[in-house]
Amino acid sequence: MPLDHPAEVGSAATAPGDTPAQGVTAQVARLNSELRHHSATDVLRRAGEEVPNLALVSSFGAESVVLLHLASMVNRDLPILFIDTEMLFTETLVYQQEVTERLGLRNVTILRSGSIRAADPDGTLHQRDTDACCALRKTVPLQTALRGFDGWISGRKRFQSGTRAALEHFELEQRGPGLPDRIKVNPLAYWDPADVQTYMTENRLPRHPLVAQGYPSIGCEPCTSPVKPGEDPRAGRWRDSDKDECGIHFVNGKMVRTGGRT
Repeated sequence: MPLDHPAEVGSAATAPGDTPAQGVTAQVARLNSELRHHSATDVLRRAGEEVPNLALVSSFGAESVVLLHLASMVNRDLPILFIDTEMLFTETLVYQQEVTERLGLRNVTILRSGSIRAADPDGTLHQRDTDACCALRKTVPLQTALRGFDGWISGRKRFQSGTRAALEHFELEQRGPGLPDRIKVNPLAYWDPADVQTYMTENRLPRHPLVAQGYPSIGCEPCTSPVKPGEDPRAGRWRDSDKDECGIHFVNGKMVRTGGRT
């Protein structure tokens, strides 16, 4: 885990003659170059300076408390978006309240879909079409909420899957025709599993109660099962199907299933 270094202030201005998209692309490249060997705290500080209209998206899942703790040390008023799919484990809802209070987070917004009763009145959509259920309860509400932000912070890490092996601290998120590009920030991109566990232990952070019960990756209750010793940590998510992502991460307006933890 990189050591903390003083944050360096940079300019987010678009150079003369650049289009907004070119400006964001150049900004992302510059930030990655300047902060490649800096700490997660530095990345969060700089992100707040260069992308003032920024939100952190958290599932309050197995490892979420690490990023939330780091964010609380930088800015406790940072907007934090938590999606209540109305199918989460009770333990997750209780944990969300506990962590919010413990870390003194002052700007947590709980998102819920307003279309569940009409689109899934009997709560069985996940049995027929898991992608549609995730879109209804999670992806669409989040994308709607993020429309008001110029960037967002994710807890993704390089070790989580092969497709994330080249993940950088800053990414350009292209949202499709007619929508401005956005910056995605990954402060923990270079952390490994030992870094995560060490940080939680050293800072005495509360653990999600389901982790001790065999849930290393936690989503909605109907689609999450315990993981057996030797199984992939995400084996319990949408078990016995080829689905491995809820659809939060988009490129060019399309869902990208990367297989990493959410």
